[in-house]
Amino acid sequence: MPANPRPWKTAPSNTTSSNATSSHTTPSSPFSVPPGLFLVLIALCTAVTAANIYIAAPLLPLMARDFGSTPSAIAWIASVAQFGYAAGLLFFAPLGDSVNRRKLVMVLSLVTSGALVLGAAASGATALAAAVLVASAATVVPQLLVPLVAERAPAHRRASHVAALIAGLFTGIVAARVLGGLAGQAFGWRYVFLGAATLTAVLGLASAAVLPAENRRRSGPLFAGLAHLPGVVRGSAELRRACIRQAGMYGAWSALWTSLALLLTGHGDDGYGMTTATAGLFGLFGLAASVVAPLAGGLVDRFGAAKVVAYGYTLAAVSVPLFWLGGGALWALCAAAVAIHMALVSSHVANQTLALTTTSTPAVANTAYVVAGFAGGALASAFAGTAFTRWGWTGVCAVAALWLALGWATTAIRVRKAPGARAT
Repeated sequence: MPANPRPWKTAPSNTTSSNATSSHTTPSSPFSVPPGLFLVLIALCTAVTAANIYIAAPLLPLMARDFGSTPSAIAWIASVAQFGYAAGLLFFAPLGDSVNRRKLVMVLSLVTSGALVLGAAASGATALAAAVLVASAATVVPQLLVPLVAERAPAHRRASHVAALIAGLFTGIVAARVLGGLAGQAFGWRYVFLGAATLTAVLGLASAAVLPAENRRRSGPLFAGLAHLPGVVRGSAELRRACIRQAGMYGAWSALWTSLALLLTGHGDDGYGMTTATAGLFGLFGLAASVVAPLAGGLVDRFGAAKVVAYGYTLAAVSVPLFWLGGGALWALCAAAVAIHMALVSSHVANQTLALTTTSTPAVANTAYVVAGFAGGALASAFAGTAFTRWGWTGVCAVAALWLALGWATTAIRVRKAPGARAT
């Protein structure tokens, strides 16, 4: 992908013979903002929309009490959110190569807000899960914005620019756990959903207003990008590797992180007996991801993706036994939380940069990459919920270890490179 020396001006979209669209973009927007402020606003929008995927996890104990159930019995709602996000990515994210992203961001932000409002009014777990499914499917705005940033960043700074948005994404995840837990304890989980709906609408519309104007004319079906997705994946061995190894990493993180509230708020041998608010504060360890993301971006720009992913997997492998010890030792749980976030974000920056630059259809490639990651995460979360019910925290750690092992097995398979090609 050629570099654009003016990263925040629009450029014609990459096209291949398989694309069903033709596009033309113009470098104007209703509101002109400095490049630095543009990136900050996009990062904030990414943070808020990413938080919506995880908003339910720290609130499970409060929801269970409201619905007359137990936290472990409704833990599947966290998995529903991830499956919904994966489905939304599959259908909506490829549109970034073919439709006006400004209008798409606006519509999806409003749909997400509306679904969160309905979730706040839900009278039972089934209705809440349906609302979470819709909200998660529509909250794919970050993955429409990341390819745009990557397309317009200088080649030698592309990973660093992508890392800025990933830092925003993980900040949103931390906010969902920490602020969501505190606000839920103080005001109730329904008000947390209403607050998330308001922030999503405000920042989504603001981001849409400052996006570069695009006048794209489709020459094929609306979801042509989805139809081309299998071919794009088959045509790039590097993209396949990035998808599977991140599915392994994200699955391990998701199994541990979505089950953590059950451990922290549980009683007896399977918990620490914390309140929802106190357990939510544990999410502050996730700020390690926001700090590491810019560093990881610089390392990828300098050394390539393969080395950064290898270091990430090594760190994740160390974190799993620490998490297991953390079932009875709080210091180990704290150390493991920092380690797993550092591992996840470094691997994510490397793999997503590779996915965005390995084909001429970045939105479709990015869709394949993120869907693979979230599908791996959703499956791991589902298995982890069952494992916690049957075998406690040890079962959750076993699920995380299995996902890492599967991801690393694929990572270890080297791809034959053409003469003179750069290793990734």
